[in-house]
Amino acid sequence: MSAASRDRRISTKDISARSAANPIVALTAYTMPMAKLLDPHCDLILVGDSLGMVVYGMDSTLGVTLDMMIAHGKAVMRGATRACVVVDMPFGSYQESREVAFRNAARVMAETGCSAVKLEGGIEMAETTAFLVARGIPVLGHVGLKPQSVHSHGGFRVQGRDEAMAEAIRRDAEAIAAAGAFAVVLEGTVEPLARAIATDLGTPVIGIGASPACQGQILVSEDILGLYGEFTPKFVKRYAELGTAAAEAVAAYAREVRSGQFPAPEHCFGMGPAKSPASSAKSAVKSAADSAPKSRAKSAAKSPAKSR
Repeated sequence: MSAASRDRRISTKDISARSAANPIVALTAYTMPMAKLLDPHCDLILVGDSLGMVVYGMDSTLGVTLDMMIAHGKAVMRGATRACVVVDMPFGSYQESREVAFRNAARVMAETGCSAVKLEGGIEMAETTAFLVARGIPVLGHVGLKPQSVHSHGGFRVQGRDEAMAEAIRRDAEAIAAAGAFAVVLEGTVEPLARAIATDLGTPVIGIGASPACQGQILVSEDILGLYGEFTPKFVKRYAELGTAAAEAVAAYAREVRSGQFPAPEHCFGMGPAKSPASSAKSAVKSAADSAPKSRAKSAAKSPAKSR
């Protein structure tokens, strides 16, 4: 890969052209520091409404607002210069009508500078998806387990276990792809169904709890880093335990503050090298000697010359 291609931001068209042979690497980010860490390694960064649970401690994503998504989208855009950044449309911001969806999606894109928005929904959101795409707003679809529909699903349950549900998910994915979505997230779906959808759809499928056959994978960054310990889904692999490391670091800091070990001299600001009394006296004598001739010269210049 050339330096020029590394420096150019990955576009939604680049994502739509990807295949399982060159899979899409995607993770979530909600802050500028996390976005900077992910940016060199990820093709797509999702500012997910999962921030409601991960950052704000909510029970679901339903309480997330449009203003929250915009604020976090701006933060992520400050940290990511290479990856394609997509911002989730929160619950209630796009379902009412395609016009409301456009108005809110346009605001998200204008205020954050992101590359696309993500909508949850299948057949019922196809018309809205097409409406947005036709007006210059790229859309990432999301079918299968839809967290914003958690109450309709009866909780966070694996989808597609029976044939009727599997067929409904298949139709949802086809409808969103046909409406012009550049890719589709497929979440919490039984593997054989996810594999079939990824193979047949013709639009990249980004899996989360789906199948290795998908054209990409996405997870919540805090999950893979061990920073969110409330619940670990079956489909998550922990690549680090940073939560444990952070807790140990905080405990060490607390011990050192309480024992007086921190701050040490190297953590404090000094006033410069101290002078000994002898060197201070020598400096004073030298200064007086240097100034005496100048004082006599000034006195002579001021005195009028006496006539003889």
